[in-house]
This record gives sequence, structure tokens and C-alpha cells, in this order.
Amino acid sequence: SDLQKQEERGELLQPLIFVLLVLCSILLYFKVSLMDPGFVKPEEEEGEDKGQCVVIPQIPGDIKLRRCGYCLVKQPMRAKHCQLCQHCVRRYDHHCPWLENCVGERNHPLFIVYLSVQLVVLLWGGHVAWSGLYFEQSREWLQHNIFLLVSFLLIFIFTIVVLLLLVSHLYLISCNTTTWEFMSHHRISYLRHSELENPFDQGIILNLWRFFC
Repeated sequence: SDLQKQEERGELLQPLIFVLLVLCSILLYFKVSLMDPGFVKPEEEEGEDKGQCVVIPQIPGDIKLRRCGYCLVKQPMRAKHCQLCQHCVRRYDHHCPWLENCVGERNHPLFIVYLSVQLVVLLWGGHVAWSGLYFEQSREWLQHNIFLLVSFLLIFIFTIVVLLLLVSHLYLISCNTTTWEFMSHHRISYLRHSELENPFDQGIILNLWRFFC
């Protein structure tokens, strides 16, 4: 049959890989959006002060962990209360409206993987859409190719957005800082009173290793 011949020639391998990547991106989306991003639980308060001092010795000793004014738990260092999720989140990065969930300590690495897979899917889809376009200056050509042209333009816009988001996150990860800390440096007590501009930075390699591994 034609399918068997195409399979023997390897013509079905690329579409199959593309479909698998799309399915992978969908599964990653649901995984990141539904998982616990690192909610702070009241029973985890004990021993928090001691653990933070060991991990971050550069933070001034006079800065004490404070209780959240909303959920009344003692916030660990780098945690923030999200009013949309109604929880304090460890190593809070941001609340993503597309995921309807916070990006924090537990799902941030998977969020980066999701963006990477999504970028590959968009680049591949953009290549397929572009390869199907044969430009002619005629009304009939536009009528027959308007769907493909609009698809390519949408894919191009989404690719730029995802690429910028991924690059910005990788930069912040390499500096061991979060979006919230980067945007609100002057309002965060443990950063405002620190002698170092970024007391968490331990070098690009170690920052990346600790984040992903």
C-alpha cells in the first residue's frame, strides 16, 4: 500500500515526530498548570529559619522571616503570596495567566521545558507553513492561500513571544533570580538590605545546575 511505501522511505517519520512533540507540549501544559508550584503549608514552618541560614549565608542576620498577612504562614525566603491562587509560593516567579497557575519552585523547571518544546513546535509549524507558500500577485492566489498565510503570521507572532519569554527566563535562571525579584528588587527587604546586588548568584554554571538538577 501507499502507506507502507511511505513508511519504508521514511516519509512518515517526520509527521509522527511532529505529532508527538505537539502531544508532549499539551501534556506539559496540563502538568505545569495543574501541579503544585510550591505552596507553603503551615506544617512546614518548623526549622525554616535554620535551613535558610545554611543555604543563603549572605543575607543579613537582622532580616527575619515574616508571616503572610493573607494566609498567616511564615514565609520562607524568596516566597510570595499570590492573591489569585490564595497561597504563598516558594521561590515565586510569577503568576501565569495562560496557565492559570503560579510558576514557582516546583514547576519552574518544567515550565522552561514546556516553553522549549513549544518553541520547537512553533518553529517546525512555521517552516511547514512557509514551505507551502508560493507567492503570486493575483487575487486567486490570495483566496487559495489566505488560510496558510494567516496561519504563518500567527505562528510567527507566537514564536517571537515564546522565544522572548524563554530567553528572558534563561537569563534570570543563569543569574539565580526570579521575575518577581528582578521587577521588585527595591521593595523586597532581603534584597534591599543585602550588601550584594544579588546574594543568590553563585555563578552561571552552578545556578543552572542547581535549577535544573
